[in-house]
Amino acid sequence: MGSPNFRHPVTLAKELISLDDISNGRITLGIGAGGNGFDATTLLRSNEVPWTPRQRADRFGEFVPLLDALLREPAGTSYEGEFYTATEARNLPGCVQRPRLPFAVAATGPRGLALAARYGQAWVTTGDPKLYEAGSAAGSLDALRRQVAGLDRACAGAGRDVAELDKVLLTGFTPEFNPDLAGAGGRPFDSVEAFVDFAGRHAELGFTELVIHAPVPADGPGFDAAVADEKLFEEIATRGAAQLAG
Repeated sequence: MGSPNFRHPVTLAKELISLDDISNGRITLGIGAGGNGFDATTLLRSNEVPWTPRQRADRFGEFVPLLDALLREPAGTSYEGEFYTATEARNLPGCVQRPRLPFAVAATGPRGLALAARYGQAWVTTGDPKLYEAGSAAGSLDALRRQVAGLDRACAGAGRDVAELDKVLLTGFTPEFNPDLAGAGGRPFDSVEAFVDFAGRHAELGFTELVIHAPVPADGPGFDAAVADEKLFEEIATRGAAQLAG
């Protein structure tokens, strides 16, 4: 995952080209503006204040176009912006995937969606984070519907067909996954059938991919967002996927 919180486009481009080569062209970059919490403070000194959402968005607006240029133009890229600089940055021999490896751009607001529409081969969302603590399944679907509509408008503005982009929901952040919200719509990982129902509702909105976490210990971080046991995880990946495909 690439984020301006702890990456620079020039060094990230080098790493991505190496990974693209090692994987023989089987890597997709997940890239976003970054979030709050440890993601925003990992590289800060004790007296430094994390960037605000607007400041992260400002940097992301330079980060994505520069990274795109660095990966597309391996012979040398120069750029001087407010936040990032590159001087004849060479990335030979370039990506295995041409013209570069695909970007999956995480975005929820207009500025990020515009970047996804222009540079992304996929769009990623976690839904509306405000709804996790006090929302409903229906309210979450409405929020995602508005985000999909925003992507559609952004693609129209960029002269792209929105159907060109995969639409990815990173699960675990919508109200259905909050164990304290009784009646939020049913827990997607209660059973294969519950997951298929959850996935089907989101497929109707146009989502082409759901990302789910592998099983973690019950006392481990992220447990609420993960499948409870490996057997159910395997059944979702096999039987559940087959039901959805059917």
